[in-house]
Amino acid sequence: MAEFPIRSGMFFEEFEVGQRLRTAGRTITEADIVAFAGVSGDYNQIHTNAEFSKTTPFGQRVAHGLLGLSIVSGLVVQAGILQGTVQAFREVNSWKFTKPVFIGDTLQVDVEVVETKALPRLGNGIIVIRLSTINQHAEPVMSGTWTALVAGRQSAS
Repeated sequence: MAEFPIRSGMFFEEFEVGQRLRTAGRTITEADIVAFAGVSGDYNQIHTNAEFSKTTPFGQRVAHGLLGLSIVSGLVVQAGILQGTVQAFREVNSWKFTKPVFIGDTLQVDVEVVETKALPRLGNGIIVIRLSTINQHAEPVMSGTWTALVAGRQSAS
């Protein structure tokens, strides 16, 4: 399988099925959870109450699932391949949370292009990427596929 070229801002025509990369890591902090609770309004005790969380099957606070999803999005963007060329995030085709994410966990995302579809009339195209998120123990914690609209070379001119 082909690795992504090491450069930023890939145009639609540069994406090929089978390309893959692993993002940098990102450690989840208590501040992330507190900030996300404030932004989302989700103050569920499993996320925000350390004492309550000790009584749950997890025994500690769990990061919001949607916080994890948001961090995955950030890690993919920070990888650079869509820098300045992504035009729209079109769809979460599927997403599954398989293991909880805790404060102190470090996440990385394996990205693989699984489909491309040119939209010549618009001068761009759609890519479908499979995302597999792992923690610092290489355990899968969430995964799924997303669709994004990416600029073509002619639309950038």
